[in-house]
Amino acid sequence: MRSLLRHHKSIASFTSIRKASPLTFKSRFNRSAFVMGTNSKSEDEWRAILSPQQFRILRQKGTEGPNTGEYNHHDTPGVYSCAGCGTPLYKSSTKFNSGCGWPAFFDAIPGAVSRHEDRSMFMTRTEITCTACGGHLGHVFKGEGFDTPTDERHCVNSVSLNFKD
Repeated sequence: MRSLLRHHKSIASFTSIRKASPLTFKSRFNRSAFVMGTNSKSEDEWRAILSPQQFRILRQKGTEGPNTGEYNHHDTPGVYSCAGCGTPLYKSSTKFNSGCGWPAFFDAIPGAVSRHEDRSMFMTRTEITCTACGGHLGHVFKGEGFDTPTDERHCVNSVSLNFKD
């Protein structure tokens, strides 16, 4: 009887969450369905504005090959923005050469990048996404001993970025 009552309460809780708001329901039970910021688009809209490689990386959480990205050895002063929505993400003053094969930054523009636990690839990492549109940027790593103010390395796919000086 207790098991049945617990089951009934969990269904009631599930139903109340579902009725509360579609956004709450989706964000609680499917993070990828969570509508982030004001730059949300349908999959077809993203496909129409992104190149196939940008779509694979930004929307499907892919990764470009190491040492293949346009911005890996880029050192011009300016701002790196999300290739999906144009939101400024990183200042060039936070970029450093980590030798990892992807552009590396030690900090993002405040509020521009969100962090999420990523348990893919048989490990736990911290995924970074554009806060405005949810586009996948890469991963952040801590405690690697780089001589930076944060001791963090935001390892970002060049395809996820646009640059403006």
